[in-house]
Amino acid sequence: MADWQQLRDRRMAEPGADEAYDAARIAFELGRSVREIREERGWSQAQLAEAAGMTQSAVARFEAGGTIPTIPVLERLAHALNLELVVRLSPRSAA
Repeated sequence: MADWQQLRDRRMAEPGADEAYDAARIAFELGRSVREIREERGWSQAQLAEAAGMTQSAVARFEAGGTIPTIPVLERLAHALNLELVVRLSPRSAA
């Protein structure tokens, strides 16, 4: 049986793995940001869901990074939280 590192290395070598990993990372970071803002305001997932016209389970999946959000979903969440959605493209930093 392969250990986790070997399995990860094999999966990351597959075509498209880098792009899928980046998409999952972005989804997780967006979900974490929304969760932090929601919690700072003392809102439950159900309260955010109602304000955004979504279900509580959809908010939970989003916050957990379980879905790749669309721009309209991000707009609904931003509007519900009285935030401005800003999408921008910028040069990558040299790493």
